[in-house]
Amino acid sequence: MNTCSFIAIFAALLHTRTPAPDWPAFQRPVSTYSIVARDPATGEIGVAVQSHWFSVGSVVPWAEAGVGAVATQSMVDPAYGPLGLEMMRLGRSAPDALASILAGDSGRALRQVAMIDAAGRVAAHTGEKCIRPAGHSVDTGLQFSVQANLMANDRVWPAMAAAFKSARGDLADRMIAALEAAEAEGGDIRGRQSAALVVVAAHPTGKTWIDRRFDLRVEDHPHPVAELKRLVQLQRAYLHMNAGDLAMEKKDFAAAQREYESARACAPHIIEIPFWHAVSLAGAGRLDDALPLFKDVFTREPVWAELIPRLVAAGLLPTDPSVAARILDQAAGAKRAP
Repeated sequence: MNTCSFIAIFAALLHTRTPAPDWPAFQRPVSTYSIVARDPATGEIGVAVQSHWFSVGSVVPWAEAGVGAVATQSMVDPAYGPLGLEMMRLGRSAPDALASILAGDSGRALRQVAMIDAAGRVAAHTGEKCIRPAGHSVDTGLQFSVQANLMANDRVWPAMAAAFKSARGDLADRMIAALEAAEAEGGDIRGRQSAALVVVAAHPTGKTWIDRRFDLRVEDHPHPVAELKRLVQLQRAYLHMNAGDLAMEKKDFAAAQREYESARACAPHIIEIPFWHAVSLAGAGRLDDALPLFKDVFTREPVWAELIPRLVAAGLLPTDPSVAARILDQAAGAKRAP
């Protein structure tokens, strides 16, 4: 794309925005703390946020696989999200995209925004009229930025940066650690209400439901960061389930077993995990391996046995009557067990 074409597209994008007055009464102070980051090892990109504001995940975090991530907050202008992603999609770096959008925003003194692109280039802005304490910390080497406003103290965002640097695990784990550090340091002076976390893949597949590895929101909760952490663990279980299903399709039973076991380890209380594992095994002709799993499920929650005839009718279990009979025998055995 030549320079003239890019400028024309960007100008059109900017003209879709309503210029912000010096103090836009129609906007709200989504005062908060957040992190945008890229994992250099995997290329995954993410953004996580917590605020004393309902449904912060519908306003602050924006991310797209292979493009970048944006956190837009303070006297928030949500247009920074799609505008920033569009400019990065067209080849602009995150620092350039942020500088260009700020230049056209008369309300930039009220904004707090961070952007990171797919190459790990990162930038942040804290306007001089953001409610104090407010500030940010950008690490171009480790490819992240933390930012906060209306905090209990000015130690919040440095604590987030330190926690992210020292945390272990994948990108979601490390961003959660940053949010927990903010809370431990005092966090939002008003308290807490909602949180969100998005992690997207390094390379787009064209299927957003695959590209968005984590897309989690806690809309209203007394302890939103703790609840978000629980949901991350639960999402991880289902990611392992999906990987197990894919391995079963390829008849890689060893890989499928590893993935299903990892799923159960992440969420042992979710009965669907062993149930669908058993269904997959039975459907692949490995009924003897499936039967102990079915018995465990039926012992814990007998109602699942009622699904067996329905799954046969739907073609998800073999139509051989002896298969369903052997599976349902596990339900009978479960009832007899002391």
